[in-house]
Amino acid sequence: MNEPVVSLEGVHVVHTSRSGGVVRRDRVHALTDVTASVRRGEVLGVVGESGCGKSTLARVMVGLQAPTSGTVRFRGGDLWSMPARARRKSFGSSVGVVFQDASTALNPRLPVRRILRDPLDVHARGTAREREARVLDLLGLVGLPGHVADAPPGRLSGGQRQRVAVARALALEPDVIVADEPTSALDVSVRAQVLNLLGDLRARLGLGLVFISHDIQTVRHLADRIAVMYLGRVIEEGPASEVAARARHPYTRALFSAAPSLLGAAERIVLTGPVPSATHPPSGCPFRTRCWKAGDECAARFPPSAAADRDGRHSWHCVHPESPIRSIRESR
Repeated sequence: MNEPVVSLEGVHVVHTSRSGGVVRRDRVHALTDVTASVRRGEVLGVVGESGCGKSTLARVMVGLQAPTSGTVRFRGGDLWSMPARARRKSFGSSVGVVFQDASTALNPRLPVRRILRDPLDVHARGTAREREARVLDLLGLVGLPGHVADAPPGRLSGGQRQRVAVARALALEPDVIVADEPTSALDVSVRAQVLNLLGDLRARLGLGLVFISHDIQTVRHLADRIAVMYLGRVIEEGPASEVAARARHPYTRALFSAAPSLLGAAERIVLTGPVPSATHPPSGCPFRTRCWKAGDECAARFPPSAAADRDGRHSWHCVHPESPIRSIRESR
C-alpha cells in the first residue's frame, strides 16, 4: 500500500493540570506511547470512552498539538523538524480537520462564502475569480445549494453547518481529513446523512479519513482499520472486520458488548472497579483496575504487543487475551 500521509511513532502528550486558574504540579498523561498511521484512501476509526485521548490524538495528527515526546511524520519526514513556513504550506494543505461542533468551529459573523474562501486566500490558491468558483464547487461537492454561500452559519441547520465544515476541510484538496466526533451534535437522521457524505467523498476523491468516535458500531461499518484507545494508549488495532469479529483485548470486547446492534445480541459485560485517573495512571496495564482477568503480572508492566499473524495487521496489548472463537460466536 502507499506510504502513510501522517504517522505517529511512540507519541507521548503530557499536560500540566490546572484548577481554578492555578497551575498544579499534577501531570495529565493524555497520550502514552501511541503509534498510528493513515494512508490516502483508507479510513482509520479511533474509538474509546470519553477522556481516553481521542481528541488529543486528533490535535496531534493535524499539527495543532506538538507531542511531548515521540515523532509525528508527514510523508516520512519529521513534521516538527520542518521550518514553520514549510509546515504551514505543505502539511497545512494536505491534512484537513472537521471539528466536533460546527456551531463553534465556524465564525458566526462571516457568510459561508468567506468561510470557504479563507483557506484559499491564506494559501493564495488561484485568482479571485477562481476562488469564487471553487467556493461554489465545494458547496456542490457536499450537497448544498449555491445560495447558502450568502448565509451566516446561524441561519443554517446543524446538518448544513457540518456540511460547510466538511467543505472547508476539502478546500485545499487534502490527502487526509481528521474528523473528531463529527456527528455527535446531530440528530440520528442528519447523522446518517453526514456519514454517507463522508463515505461518498472518500470513494470519489480517494481521501484518507481518521474518524474519531465513541460509537463503535458506526466506526465498525465505516472504517477499514480500528484503533481502540484506553487511558491514552492504543490497546488494540487491526482491520475493522477482524477487531469486530475477533476482539482480543477484554476492553474491546466490553466496548462492543455495550453497543446495541441489529446483527445479534452479545453478552453484556458490566465493568466494575475504580476508574483510573490520567494524572496518576496505574502501573502496568491501565485497564487492570476494571478487568475481570487481571492478575499480578498485569500490574508489573504494560504488556508488549501480540499479533494474530506475522504481518501484525491485528495486534493487542494483553496478558490474558480473549479467545477469538468466543468473539466470533458473540458477534453473530
